[in-house]
Amino acid sequence: DPEMRFLRSIQTAQRRFASTLVLSEHTNSGLHPATLSAITAASKVGGDITVLVAGSGCDGAAKAAAKVKGVKKVIRADAKHLAKPVAEDLEKLVVQLQAAGKYTHIFAPANASFKGALPRVAAKLGVEQISDITSVVSEDTFVRPIYAGNALCTVQSADAVKVVTTRSTAFDKAPEGGSATVEESSAEPAGLSEFVSEELSKSERPDLATASAVVSGGRGLKSGDNFKLLFDLADKMGAAVGASRAAVDAGYVPNDFQIGQTGKVVAPDLYIAVGISGATQHLAGMKDSKTIVAINKDPDAPIFQVADFGLVDDLFKAVPALTAAVPKK
Repeated sequence: DPEMRFLRSIQTAQRRFASTLVLSEHTNSGLHPATLSAITAASKVGGDITVLVAGSGCDGAAKAAAKVKGVKKVIRADAKHLAKPVAEDLEKLVVQLQAAGKYTHIFAPANASFKGALPRVAAKLGVEQISDITSVVSEDTFVRPIYAGNALCTVQSADAVKVVTTRSTAFDKAPEGGSATVEESSAEPAGLSEFVSEELSKSERPDLATASAVVSGGRGLKSGDNFKLLFDLADKMGAAVGASRAAVDAGYVPNDFQIGQTGKVVAPDLYIAVGISGATQHLAGMKDSKTIVAINKDPDAPIFQVADFGLVDDLFKAVPALTAAVPKK
């Protein structure tokens, strides 16, 4: 069909001339896995990929980005005010780089920092942001979840620049195998706000967002003290610990434990839900887990509809028994 061949030739040309700026999440010394997932998403668009590493003393992260397969260039913006960059400073830097690089796409992981900065970038560029994508159909078409993950929406954008955040759990991590060049970029503060301080909870357990196994508790645990049952199991497994919004709202555990639509989105190899009913809000944050195990005394709990394995039992008996049976990792 001549018409189909013509359309395919246009799509091929678009991919050839596409260029993507990926904003990296990093620790200054290395890259966060979410960045590797964003690079994979960018590679599906086609064209050249440039990674921005904005930080303070971030040479290690820039070198790590240069080794990622598919990355052509790394831009390092090293400045004191970027040690903990605020949205206004990131926006100013990205808009500056966009003016110079004329990128067709700007990608970033859908984390708290970029959720603040990317809408500002989109507004300055006069385009609409496309948030939390889970798939790249073509250079102008993307899939993103809506209605707390109960439906998937295919979005096509006619904007000259596509400003996109990526759901990290939806894309594989880009492997090493690259040898990109590293360039320096100046960065001036916007002068509108500045980072003051942060208080982070410390834990020897794996990071909830990247852990291969997660043990999560809900209102069925009845108190914060009873979360020790989950801590004991998680420590024996080498797993992270999460919670439903109901458990967080009840004060059982801190906010950074929360998994769900208004919390963290996780997709570990193993997710154990203990005393969690399975509200839509919670399912939106964990239903992409590879294997889901549910423990709940209510046989009609919605969590069993998404679970691969379910145990209808009193969690106060089942969890200690499971902990005793699990070999220490």
